[in-house]
Amino acid sequence: MVNKRSLLSTALAAGLALVLVACSGGSDTAGSSTPSATTASSTPPSPTPSSTPSATPTASTPVAAKPRTKAELTKALLALTDLPAGFAIDPDTSDDGSRLTSKEARCKGVVSVFNTQTAPGSKASVTRLFSGGQQGPFVQETLDAMGSPQAATALISRTRAAVRSCSQAKLTIPGAGTSTVRISELSAPTQGTSPMAVRFAASSGPLAGFELIFVITGLSDVVLGMSFDAPDDMEAATADAYDKAAKVLGTTKTGT
Repeated sequence: MVNKRSLLSTALAAGLALVLVACSGGSDTAGSSTPSATTASSTPPSPTPSSTPSATPTASTPVAAKPRTKAELTKALLALTDLPAGFAIDPDTSDDGSRLTSKEARCKGVVSVFNTQTAPGSKASVTRLFSGGQQGPFVQETLDAMGSPQAATALISRTRAAVRSCSQAKLTIPGAGTSTVRISELSAPTQGTSPMAVRFAASSGPLAGFELIFVITGLSDVVLGMSFDAPDDMEAATADAYDKAAKVLGTTKTGT
């Protein structure tokens, strides 16, 4: 029997590529949401002599948005006190060679994003994995700062397009085996900007019974990613994570 903790921890770590999608090319060039600091005075100089220099209008450089830091993002993650009793924080897991593969050209996007560990253009990223015991439930949260709301929305849109193009692929987890997983888009929680949800599930082979659900949504310039091994807590956990992140990061709450 496959150890569910090991399998889920590994798959969650690998599957974060759906949140940190690598096909978000060009996100670095998206516009900033910070208003320009350029100003000009319409009041003529005072005729009264003054010892201070005159405020001659000059061209100014737009002020860039202050970059998100890992420390800031970490504070916005769910904590044990935000979850029901019985959960613990699991250590980060590293890539152990688990891979999604497909011979179908239409699945190239999903294979690429699932197998990628980090996203070009991501300014800062933090992850926290919770487990409710050896057999779960497992919940993972990721906050990824993309630099602008436009870049965050583009990342989610490209992830959605990749998921919709592919209905199944093969998942291989070293030590557990290989099975075909069906890929299906789910009705997503309504929090955030352009929310989406996707399910990976294996019904046969050595990974039979395996299920992994991802929820991805935007909070201004930040992408919130949630991962679950079952759909039961998807709505409540996503709402809690979104509300806390929006409050800590100072973003405006939105919904579909």
